Parts: sequence; structure tokens; C-alpha cells
Amino acid sequence: MQTDFGYFEEKKLGKKYDLKILKRLYPFAMPHKLLFVCSIFLIVLITLLDLALPFVTKIAIDRYIVPEISLHKPSGHNMEYSHDMQNSKPEKRYYRANLNDAGINKIISSHPQIFLIEEPFAFISFENLSKLSKEELALLRKKDLWGIGFFSSAFIIIVMLNFALAFAHTIIMEYAGQKIMHDLRVRMFTHIQSLNLSFFNRNPVGRLVTRVTNDVQNMHELFTSVLTFVFKDIFLLAGIAIVLLKINTRLALLSFIVLPPVFIISIYFSSKSRDVFRILRLKTAEINTNFSETIEGIKILQLFLHEKENFKKFAKLNHEHYNAGMSQTHIFAVFMPVIELLGAFALALIIYFGGSGVITGGMSLGALVAFISYIKMFFRPIRDIAEKYNIMQNAISSAERMFLILDTKNSLTPENIQTAEKSGFQEDLFEKIELIEFNGVMFNYIKDEAVLKNISFKIHSGETMAVAGPTGSGKTSLVNLLLRFYNPVSGAVLINGIDIKNINIEKLRSKTALVTQDPFLFSGTIRENIIFGNRNISEKKLAEVIEASNCTHMIEKLPRGLATRLGEGGESISSGEKQLISIARAFARNPELIILDEATSYIDSETEIKIQEALSNLTGGKTSIIVAHRLSTARSADRIIVLNKGKIIESGSHLNLMEQKGFYFRLNQLQI
Repeated sequence: MQTDFGYFEEKKLGKKYDLKILKRLYPFAMPHKLLFVCSIFLIVLITLLDLALPFVTKIAIDRYIVPEISLHKPSGHNMEYSHDMQNSKPEKRYYRANLNDAGINKIISSHPQIFLIEEPFAFISFENLSKLSKEELALLRKKDLWGIGFFSSAFIIIVMLNFALAFAHTIIMEYAGQKIMHDLRVRMFTHIQSLNLSFFNRNPVGRLVTRVTNDVQNMHELFTSVLTFVFKDIFLLAGIAIVLLKINTRLALLSFIVLPPVFIISIYFSSKSRDVFRILRLKTAEINTNFSETIEGIKILQLFLHEKENFKKFAKLNHEHYNAGMSQTHIFAVFMPVIELLGAFALALIIYFGGSGVITGGMSLGALVAFISYIKMFFRPIRDIAEKYNIMQNAISSAERMFLILDTKNSLTPENIQTAEKSGFQEDLFEKIELIEFNGVMFNYIKDEAVLKNISFKIHSGETMAVAGPTGSGKTSLVNLLLRFYNPVSGAVLINGIDIKNINIEKLRSKTALVTQDPFLFSGTIRENIIFGNRNISEKKLAEVIEASNCTHMIEKLPRGLATRLGEGGESISSGEKQLISIARAFARNPELIILDEATSYIDSETEIKIQEALSNLTGGKTSIIVAHRLSTARSADRIIVLNKGKIIESGSHLNLMEQKGFYFRLNQLQI
């Protein structure tokens, strides 16, 4: 069989393909578009509140802490003002007080030498404020203290409102993200269940587990943070730029000179992270695959003392994953400090030029403080956008593999149902299996390596046919084609004269029971495993099935009987007991076609007798196919076909084939 486990792992991502994948993710988000609209609305409100905080600080500083009032002496003191100008001294800053306030008049009367009167106001220079006592200063500036209290309260209210909106936004996006991941998992699980066996031959369990778990989980941040927070970052950048330009256009343009290198560096490091994320996804899948195989084959590993070699293989994969992780770490370890450095450079420019403006009176202290706060905020969304791009690349590298599985077209349902409808097939023509026919069937797992060659035979209703032949002759492949686990390369498998490609596969399999040479039992109770094929079976019918399949004695000796729980794969019971339970499960659905694929290969002689009795009880009037390695199971068949190297070389009853003394005769002689 094919073992090209890496058949879709090596495709390269490109920008066009990124956009294509994002477009394909869109339908999964569409059912939740109202949540995304609400989220974007909340993002706008949160952004406005973020922008308001530094502006509230600016107002509090400029209007109440260091108010911009009377940068020169009042007009009634021209002589002193002229003297100042003649000496080219910096203009004094004066605080203005209202004379209509009795308390302020009392302070003025106590310190007449430091106040200048110009009705209806009194002025005092800021340097003379230190000459007042704390009580007098509090009384003089009580309006400012009230203003500071008001804006402090406004600041707290904005922060609390921001918190509430952010909480609501997080809840909405988490709900939407979890619903989308739920839908993705369901879609992946449903699709994988519908694929035929050739897909599972090419894909190890660990890889598929990674796709349904880790890769779907990687979609979480894409839907919960990237999609909406990108809007926030863009809104925030635009809002900060507008506010900075409004506060001081010259200083804003000066601070923007670092933006080109910031964007160039962000794009460069984001592109470098793309391949790293792909490698991480690949190595994660390989580690899961190796671990899955280790658990499944632990007996063989320990028996052949292969633990060290297996550990070396795992250590190699783990180290490759570590290297990929460190490469990702190195990218961020360089990228983030570089962005911080550019941000610090922009901040240094603002402190120098803005501070000079405050000293010379060209800019208020509040404006400088707000400017610094906005610049710090300005670089945060720039970093976030770069990080979101990396998250998006991580998610896209996962989505790429998910869609490669979803795009796999070797599913046998539901396309076959649509084909059946188009061909005019009526299901009422398939109420009973009257005739099974293989007509010139050719089949291979690997191209140009035929497993079955020009196979043709017919089985009529109620007939028992055995298929004999050495290992590798194609016996199990023949059964796989009949159950349509695979499609033939050429020729046709027909039921009642209809190609099974045009038959509802669910209807076909509902009429069929298969017992394999290596039966698989699910974790759960024995009852759950037996009624697996027919959940609606009555207790009376269940008892009949158990009795007819010779499971009664086995079940009675168990401490909890039918309620006995089995471990994964039924490892807690013997191979013979598993085989008996699988036979009971097969016949619980009352099938028309019974297929036994090497059903007694691993069974002791005593259990084999029980199975033969069960077959006699349960196959009456039903069509049966027995794949026989132990030829004793084929002797009672109405007809035996003998396969060798993919071809039918003999056909007839047991007695006829023995009389011919051909290939079948020699096989019997070897087993005596």
C-alpha cells in the first residue's frame, strides 16, 4: 500500500494562497456575523475611550494643575512690565483669581504686596504662590482642586467603562471563536469519517489527530483577536495620528519619521516567521504521529528491545521542533526590541523638542504629557499588528492543512448518493440483495502493481461462497471492494445488476455484516459493543443473538455480565472472546449479507467449533462470503473460489476441488 505520508505537507504558502485560505474561512464566520458586528461596535467604543484618557490628563494639567492663564502681567502695571521687557527677561506666568470671592479677598488683604489688582480679577505670579500657606493656597485654588477631582473621577469612570466594554467584547469573541472551532471540528470529523480507506493508508493517526485538535485550536486566536483587534489597532492608529496632529502638527510630523523603518522591519520579520510556523505545524504532527505509533506498538517495542532506537527517533523530531521554536523565539527576540528602540527614539525626539516648547512657552505641559502618552500608545498597535500578522500566519499554516484534508475527494459519501439520484436509481429496487457480481474487476493500491486481476464471479441470494488462497493473494481486497471501502480501477461490482457506485452506500452497508480477522472493540460495555450495529434491538432479540453466537457462557462468567466495561480495543479480554463479541455485534443488525474475513484465524479449536455452530444458526437463508485462511472454515461453503497472485485459478465445491488435486488440494495437504 501507499505510504506517501507527506503527500500534502510540502506545499508552499504564498500571499495569494493566504488570501484564498482567509476567503475559505469566511463561511465559517458568516453564521456569527452579528457577533462580529457587535464586536466591531464595541471596538470602536473602546478605542474612543483609549483615546480619551490622555486627553483627560491634558485638560486636567493645563486647566487646573498648571493652568495657562495670563502669561504676562496685567495691563495696569505697564512700568514694571516694560522694565521686564527691557531686560529681556522671560515673561512671568500669573494665576488669576476672582475678587467676588470673599475668601480670596481675605487672602489678598493678608498679602497685598504679592497680588496685582485689575478689576474684577487679582493676579499672583506662580513663583509667589509658595509664599502662601497650605490653607490659603487650597482656598485660592479650590476651583482647581474641584476640577482635578472631577477629571480624576472622569478618568476612573472611563477606565471602568473601558473594562466593562472590553469584558463584553472578550465574552462575545470567545463565544464566536468557540462556536467557529466547534463547527470546524464537526466539519473535519464528519469529512474524515466519510473518507475511504486509501486516505487512512496514507495518513497516520497522529497527523489526523493534530489536524482536528491543534490545528483547529490555532483558529481560536484568529477569530477571537486578529479579526476584530486589527480593526481596533487601525482605528487607534488613525485616531492617535489625528489627535497628535491636532495637538501639535510640527511635533507630530517629527515623531512620524520613525514609521517607515517600523513598517519595513515589521514586514520583514513577519515574512521570516511564515516558514517557521509551517515547520512548527509539520513537526507537531510528526511528534504526535510518532507518539501515537509508540503507544499502539508498545508491546512490540518492548519485546524487541527497541526503546532506545525509538527514543532516538523521537528525540530527533523533538529537537527539530525545538529548533523551529527557537527560530520563532529569535525572530521575536530581535523584532520586539527593535520596535521598542524605534519607539524610544521617537519618545526622545518628543521629550527634547516638546520640552523645549514647554520651556519657551510654545507648548503647554499638559500637551507634552498627552503627547508622550499618545506616542507610547501609537507604537502599541504597531507591535500588535505585527504580532497579529504572525498569529494569522500560524493560523493559516494550520488552516492550509485542514483544507487539504477537506479538499480530499476520495470520499464515498455523499457524492455517491447524488450520483445515484442523477442516474435515476430507485431505492425500492434494492430492498433485498438478490445477486452479487464481480465483472472484470481490476484493483491496485499502488499504480501498476495489480492486487486483483480480471476478477469475475456471481453469488446468488442465500448462497455461501468461500474465498481461499495464500496470504497476499487479494482475498481481503475483494471484500473491501464489495463493501466499497475502495473503488475498482476497472470493471464493476454489481448488486442486483446495479453498479454499487450508483447505490446509496449507507443502504448497502446497513444490509451487510463484517467480521474481520482482527476484530476491533470500542471502549465501553459489552452490551454497547454488541448493539453497536442496531441500537433499537429488543432485550429478547439481544438474548437470542448472544445465545446463537455462543457468547452466553463467556458473558455469564464476567462479574458484571453485559455491563462489563472493556478497555480501548477490548484489550481486557482474550482474542477469542473479542471474536465472539464481534460476531454477536455483526448479527445483531440482522444482515442479508454476512462476510467473515479470516474470522477464525486467531481462534483456538474449541472456540472455532462454537463459531461454526453460530454460523450454522445465523446464516440460514442469508448470503455469506467466507474469507478462509484455515480451509476447515471453507469446506461447508456452496462454492469456493481460489485466488493466487490476484487471479481466480480454481472454482467449485470442496469435494470437486479436492478431486481435481490442484492448488486448493495442495493447500489442504499443507494444513493437515
